[in-house]
Amino acid sequence: MLSTFLNATDPGYMTVGLISIAIVVARIIDVSLSTFRTVAVIQGRRGLAWVLGFFEVLVWVLVVSEVLATVKDHAWFAIPYSVGFASGNWIGIWIEAYFALGNQVVRIFSKCGAMMAERLRADGFGVTEFDGRGKDGPVSMLFVAGERKRVTDIVRIARECDPKCYYTIGDVRTASTAVDTPTR
Repeated sequence: MLSTFLNATDPGYMTVGLISIAIVVARIIDVSLSTFRTVAVIQGRRGLAWVLGFFEVLVWVLVVSEVLATVKDHAWFAIPYSVGFASGNWIGIWIEAYFALGNQVVRIFSKCGAMMAERLRADGFGVTEFDGRGKDGPVSMLFVAGERKRVTDIVRIARECDPKCYYTIGDVRTASTAVDTPTR
């Protein structure tokens, strides 16, 4: 398909430009799908990973492999190929962050734990509190699990209650419900 354009007797600047744009777009699609699929694999989302992998390879086989076959004769196509690859990484990360799939746990260490826990609960978050001891004395440890897209809300509330609080965020791959049934 791409070779038809490349073997034209006089491709001209217009054809080279259109082919370059097609290469960039194909690589953006291919690499964005790859980036998003990698996150799905890490999170154990088999079905989503399968669908993304199918379309990623389909684009690669139909378009990208054709570009690779023609680069030896048309070396300038390596530039749009590289631009598409780099852009696909950026766009894939952006898409994945937009969807923010999965759950995370925020572990917060604060001297204002009771007030913070009350405020987080008022906003609909489940909070588990522990007493702890830090280098400067007693602290409260709060564990707050929630959807990844709401983690910024948890951190915002924590910082509003205690600007000096310390927190860490970790991914949750599997969690249990009240009847201890594994969920996703």
